[in-house]
Amino acid sequence: MAPTKPTVEHTVDRTPEYEKFIEELRTFHAKRGTNFDPEPKMGNLTVDLLKLFKYIVDHGGYDKVSDEKLMWRKMCEGLGLMRHNAPADAYTLKQIFYKNLAAYEIKTIHNKEPPPPEILEFTTAKGGGLLTRTLESFQARNKADREGSTEDGTPSRERRAEDTPASGRASRGLREAPAPRVIFHPDTNPARQSRHASGQHSGASGSATHSQSHSHLPHNSQAHGNTPVSTPQAHSHPSRGGTSHQWAPMGPDLNSQLVLGYQPQQPQPVPLRIVDTPISNPELFARKQRLLRQPAAPIPNPGAFVRASVPPGTLDGPNIYERCLLSLRSGIRAEQAFGLNHLVKISYERGDKYKFAQFPGLAEGLTEFALGVGNMFYDVEWTISNDPDFDEGEVGELDGINGTADILERIAQLQPKDVHDNFQPAEFTDQLTLVTEAVLTIRNMVMLPDNAWYIADYPPVKDLLCIILNLPPLDLVVELKHCALDIAEQITPYLVLDSDDSLYQTLLAQLQSSDRGTILTALRAIGRIAMNHATETNRLGGVSPATLQSLMDWLLLNDDELLDACLDFLYQYTAVVSNLDVMLEGTNVEHLVVHLVRLLSHGAKRTHREIVVSEARLAYEPPSEQVIPIPNDLQERLLGMEEPERCYAWLRCFFEEDAEAQITQIAIWQAYNASFLESLKRLGRSMINAPEFIRHISTVWKNAGAQVIREGPNGEVQKFIMRGIRPRSHPITPEGQAYFQCQWQRGPGQPVKCGIWNLTAEKMWTHILANHLNVTAGEDGKYPNREANLICLWDGCTKYTKPTTMKLNQFMTHMKTHLKAEEARHAALAAAQPGADHINSQAQQPFSAGVPGASPSKRNSNAGVASKARVIKPAKTITITYEETASARDERNPNAPPQAAGIPLSAVLILRNIARNVPKTQAEEKLVKEAAQKRSEQGDNEDNSTDADRAEKIEAEVGGWNERLFRPVMPRLWEVFTENRLLSPYVTSLFQLLDWKDEADALERPKRY
Repeated sequence: MAPTKPTVEHTVDRTPEYEKFIEELRTFHAKRGTNFDPEPKMGNLTVDLLKLFKYIVDHGGYDKVSDEKLMWRKMCEGLGLMRHNAPADAYTLKQIFYKNLAAYEIKTIHNKEPPPPEILEFTTAKGGGLLTRTLESFQARNKADREGSTEDGTPSRERRAEDTPASGRASRGLREAPAPRVIFHPDTNPARQSRHASGQHSGASGSATHSQSHSHLPHNSQAHGNTPVSTPQAHSHPSRGGTSHQWAPMGPDLNSQLVLGYQPQQPQPVPLRIVDTPISNPELFARKQRLLRQPAAPIPNPGAFVRASVPPGTLDGPNIYERCLLSLRSGIRAEQAFGLNHLVKISYERGDKYKFAQFPGLAEGLTEFALGVGNMFYDVEWTISNDPDFDEGEVGELDGINGTADILERIAQLQPKDVHDNFQPAEFTDQLTLVTEAVLTIRNMVMLPDNAWYIADYPPVKDLLCIILNLPPLDLVVELKHCALDIAEQITPYLVLDSDDSLYQTLLAQLQSSDRGTILTALRAIGRIAMNHATETNRLGGVSPATLQSLMDWLLLNDDELLDACLDFLYQYTAVVSNLDVMLEGTNVEHLVVHLVRLLSHGAKRTHREIVVSEARLAYEPPSEQVIPIPNDLQERLLGMEEPERCYAWLRCFFEEDAEAQITQIAIWQAYNASFLESLKRLGRSMINAPEFIRHISTVWKNAGAQVIREGPNGEVQKFIMRGIRPRSHPITPEGQAYFQCQWQRGPGQPVKCGIWNLTAEKMWTHILANHLNVTAGEDGKYPNREANLICLWDGCTKYTKPTTMKLNQFMTHMKTHLKAEEARHAALAAAQPGADHINSQAQQPFSAGVPGASPSKRNSNAGVASKARVIKPAKTITITYEETASARDERNPNAPPQAAGIPLSAVLILRNIARNVPKTQAEEKLVKEAAQKRSEQGDNEDNSTDADRAEKIEAEVGGWNERLFRPVMPRLWEVFTENRLLSPYVTSLFQLLDWKDEADALERPKRY
């Protein structure tokens, strides 16, 4: 039987505790000199060693789990590691714990020194007893196991003589081989033997005895020359008149002390050597197969000089990696084409293992070859100089040690060649293809962080990027420039670039491009500068106002990828105070703040939730046995059914479950008779009998049952009841739709009500017009809006208690208020009863469909209300709006709640940078000075305070740049603060940075700008 599916799913939780535990295990196994697998596999599942260790230790440890039968299977089930083969899974889990955690358990849990690896990790996980395992006991046990078994693991066949029966065969255990059968040979010798025959026989007998006692050979070759004599024949068939030779005593040679004192030596370890197989060394066998497929060498002519044969595989040459590197640096065009073609494939397919550090000269060779692009577009030959005393030199000579600081000035001095996009010579196209492949190889390889770090420390690569990105704006170099930008994006995290650095200025210039891909990659490359340098900060100086304005304009585009890149750039840019001065002087920062506030709701989803402030107050009525009379329309529907469906439907429409209620059987039976007996007689149909009707009640209501109770002083009166049900206060349809009851009184001050049940509010409205106001509709179906003395007799109405002259339309508008109040009372009562039956959503049309001006009915979404509760005060609820934006979980703590992420997070962080750094700018001081000068011109400088106090006072009144930037968007910020749970902590810190002293005064103060 296959094991059941595990109740838990085994996953690896990479928590800080897990990482610390794995590191401790790695250190522990390194000290022991054993192999350690931090993530062992069970099929396609990775085993969490921390969970495994805790689980086994909680169950007593390795020894206790191993001592109990089938306990390792239970461990698999508890950890969620049981798959298809229970015994194999159990042993695999035991082997994983044995190899990785057993010694660690002995050391940390039991505080003992674990056994040496030779008898623990280097052996199989057989048995237990690790805490008592020593080198002596383990070797003794292994020796006993070897003596009790043969090489193939089967028990030994040797038995004592007394254990073997006389027949020579074992009575129990393994079967022993039967005794060998001896074929009978008749004696054909003459009756009287000659001397020669007698001597031959004696020699044969003596030889056989000697052979049997010394060498135990099956055949004797010493008697009578080289003629063999059969030993069994000589032993079993002696000659006539002679003695038997079946047993010969041991000679004196076997009684020597050297023989008796001989002790066998211990088995010596056999040295093993690694044998190459197609699995362990596939390259060797593949090379052998290639050599076998090569054609045979031609046979030389007779007399010609024949060289010594060379062993196959001796002149294989370098591998493909070295071959490509040598081809690249050979200077031969065909070899370079071969090498670059294969380098592109290798860097793309084997990029995770192809590293610059493993092939010295590869990065230099690719860079030098890619610099050949300069000669294709300019009259220059770029070369790399590794001279420590390099001093500028010629225009085309680059500093290979420190990088060329004036590379942009040198490029500006070059005269471009006449190169066209549509027509190029074949040699030009081939050379450009090779250069592109060299740059593409570098681009593929720097996707590996090790290669990016390696090549970032090679200064000529920066010069190469500047040269490529400053090539003429031609379509044929677009791919080359994109590869260069990809290289820059990968190596800038390892570079520290100042504002006057050539590569930094080149990347900034790419932001003026009209190519979206160029702008995106350049923004990412700039934003990653010095990312992996904790002590260096990318200050992003030297950005022109035109570039900043372009960034602000791109925030208006519906392009999430471009928005993300722009916001990352602005976040780093606004973190520097001096950069904000450039923004305030050259751009419209007010518009930037408005757009950033707009982006706080980028991709947001608004949801609404109702919260109950105060519960509804209910008044419970005592149980009643009075069953509501059946409405006419419901009676017609139920008469169309047959028994017992009619009985089931009637019970559901007029009764409900109540564990504390009861009703007599006679009362419920009389109510059913009153509903259908006369109508069925007129139709000539039979009525269900009482016992069957009572049994159907338990079928409809599972918790209802017939009981007999005794009443009276002595219990002499028996009463037959149905416990568990009660009559409804409002009948419902079989679909669950509740009826309305007319509350119109028969006359002024009379408590008797109309009591007619109507299914919808529209029918109730028509019923009041026809039956209580005696108004009939015209031929067109409309009621005449006549004027009459009308009085409202609705129960509880205090408005029109006396006849009042009014139009019919005005009076019926008043009647709709009663119907709406009745609807609200039913809806509140249904909401307060969670167990109420839900009705069919298609069973009732809204009240507004038949009554002009009426509100939609809420009764469609509520159930038939409970008959034992009456609403005194409905529940109060409020509607709360939530705004949910992008979120992400912390990779270091996956169990933590999600945090804000994406474009909204970047926008609020930029706003926070602006609010923090704007008061520190020179623009802030300039704004305060202008306000002070304006105030002095107005003559408002009569106080005797110092200049510093006066400046602080003026700054408080003016509010500074924060007042100008954030005051218009404060309502929206407060809305985000109240609705967006993820962004509210960041908006709170933004409010703290603004820190307006008097919020009310700030709201009322007119703007002074």
